[in-house]
Amino acid sequence: MNYKLIEQFQKLFEGVKYRHRKSNLGDQVASFLYEDLFELGRSQKFLAAVSNRSRVLNRKNQPVGSSARRGDGTFGEGLPHVVAVTVPGHMVAIGEVANIEIGAEVKVLAKAMIKQLDRVGTDMINQLKEFKTQGGNPICVGIVGVNYAPRYTSYEGRKAWKTTGKGSHKHPIQEAQSAEDRLCQRVAAEFDEFIVLRFVAENVPPYRFDWADYAQTENQYGAALVRISRQYDQRF
Repeated sequence: MNYKLIEQFQKLFEGVKYRHRKSNLGDQVASFLYEDLFELGRSQKFLAAVSNRSRVLNRKNQPVGSSARRGDGTFGEGLPHVVAVTVPGHMVAIGEVANIEIGAEVKVLAKAMIKQLDRVGTDMINQLKEFKTQGGNPICVGIVGVNYAPRYTSYEGRKAWKTTGKGSHKHPIQEAQSAEDRLCQRVAAEFDEFIVLRFVAENVPPYRFDWADYAQTENQYGAALVRISRQYDQRF
């Protein structure tokens, strides 16, 4: 099967200028986790819950009545009086949820990775806690993209900032492995599943994108989907 989350992550960079401050990019990626779980079809409970629309993808990413920090992709039990909406081309309906059964948090490390590690790790741990404050036993999924490009350009407004390989402007390839290792050591064990998407994107025209090792990415993500499916049957 073609994994839609992997395809959607690739679309963040391929053929387009990536702007890291767009807050909905993680939502776009995380929503396809549930499409992949449905297409995989390993959890009969998940299949039934999605098919009868008793469980939905929450567009607001937090349960009704909660002031919790929003996650990138939350899935749970829909409100009984609210009609869930199906988006063309998607199997998982959208609505509002009373609780969280699966929560996903997405982060992208494109450049200046070591500098960001403290904030990214803290954000992920805080979101994990929020998923669990609503009660129940949610499946928590962390997804991190790590850039292994030899150089990179970021954009803020009309300004372009190029890596130089020196000082605080290291090229992504100079920091990627260390950043990945340190982030995994800090937060991976806290999540039920922690998925690393290793990619190569310089973020300059014509905005090419490559996977550092596509077969490895596909295998690791597919295995995570199987384990999430098993956990869903056990917990819900």
